[in-house]
Amino acid sequence: MTISKVIKIYNMNEQPNDFSFWQSKSYEERLNALEQIRKEYNSWRYDAEQGFQRVYRIVKQK
Repeated sequence: MTISKVIKIYNMNEQPNDFSFWQSKSYEERLNALEQIRKEYNSWRYDAEQGFQRVYRIVKQK
């Protein structure tokens, strides 16, 4: 998924609301955008791709 850059100019009293913008998107689009932001932040902050920190093994107990 790529996010295209769009620039719109509004008067101060006619600015759209961020909440209404995100409410107009499907939950899949919102999750994809959030995941993209998370990846970009981790890349910028930690200079690496974030993965699982630990691996757990589930053992069946009798």
